[in-house]
Amino acid sequence: MWKRRASWLVLILMWTRGLFAEDRLRERLADRHADLAEIWVYNDIPQALLEAKKQRKPLFVTFRCVPCRDCAAFDADVANGNDRVRTLTKDQFIAVRQVEMKGVDLSLFQFDHDLNWAGLFMNADGVIYARYGTQSSEGPDAYNSIDGLIQTMKRVLEMHSHYPDNLTELKGKQGPDKPIKNALELPGLRNRAKYAEPTTRQNCIHCHNIHDAEHQSALETGTYSVEMLWKYPLPDNIGLKIDRQSGVRIVEVVANSAAALANLKPDEDVIRMNGQRIASIADLQWVLHHLPNTDTLIEIETSVSGHRRLALKSGWKRSDFAWRASMWNAPPRFQAWAPLLPVEARTKLGLPESDTALEVRWINQQGVGGKQAFDDGLREKDIIIAVADHPLRMNTREFNVHIKQHYKVGDLLPLTVLREGERKELQILLVE
Repeated sequence: MWKRRASWLVLILMWTRGLFAEDRLRERLADRHADLAEIWVYNDIPQALLEAKKQRKPLFVTFRCVPCRDCAAFDADVANGNDRVRTLTKDQFIAVRQVEMKGVDLSLFQFDHDLNWAGLFMNADGVIYARYGTQSSEGPDAYNSIDGLIQTMKRVLEMHSHYPDNLTELKGKQGPDKPIKNALELPGLRNRAKYAEPTTRQNCIHCHNIHDAEHQSALETGTYSVEMLWKYPLPDNIGLKIDRQSGVRIVEVVANSAAALANLKPDEDVIRMNGQRIASIADLQWVLHHLPNTDTLIEIETSVSGHRRLALKSGWKRSDFAWRASMWNAPPRFQAWAPLLPVEARTKLGLPESDTALEVRWINQQGVGGKQAFDDGLREKDIIIAVADHPLRMNTREFNVHIKQHYKVGDLLPLTVLREGERKELQILLVE
């Protein structure tokens, strides 16, 4: 009898420690969107997988970077505010709120890590049903909505009801196995010791840090290319504009695009792409992400046109990556903060109305790139007015994108600056 009681005491102690650890993490992160404990398993995917297997329900995992402001309103609505999401989640899913990437299986949970909020739906055996969450230069919430999420959730429930008979159309939703499955072990991860400490708002491994590590590792191994920044292209890249509430309905086919040449039409739903069942725009992006950026073919099945084959031309993935958090740490890195100079200040300097200018407010001399820029003559309060003798006509993000698209580590970056009214020509060696 005492052995049985001892076993129960151990289980109760383990369960209590788990609750305390969960509460401590919530408090350290000041996570105020996680009050509905009866719905969300907090930051414990293994526990949720066991419960999903027991109850034979699909898993709904949300990945949220709590300190990030972007998508905060949508996150609050999903986690705490919306009755429709709450009811559907509580009745039909096992839901997990994952707030850090430490310990997450990077092979199992593959998605666009530049998102501030991402949802992933799966079976308890690890088979992926769908992804939800899309972001672009239009803004973090331009594609996310409660209505769109619920549409995807209902499609997931339909898939789950036919599982495993529909396994063939789901196999491609799982990416290739990752050699490194733990974020803390990624070879290109900076500040590893800091991240290994108990998670707070100051040392949280943000999702985009996964991409940062991939870029750094590729740089160190000589395999880096700017094409790595053209991740998860929108269906717009192949000529399809998808209704953001539906997630699968074509609302426009761009003239002369690959989709137009394949004779796809508006007002029909994308059912499958390359054999994969589609439940959201994120699902479309997943398929496109894994295609080469060279001449290639893609199969699309729609509700009206049926099967169509699209011919994509080399370079079709090219897109605006300025919104991506991982863009800033992608090489080459210009280690100075230079915001846009106001119009009034530009006028006083006599700059043309068509031109912009950036004022260097801070140089990161703690980093090798910033130290090199300082050694090469860059100073705080310098006004950047030209790059390679071309007048500046871009903002801060566009300036950094320009550097990453047209230069590589080891190149010289030619800048023209104004310093106390005097024009100076600088050659900044890009070292990282």
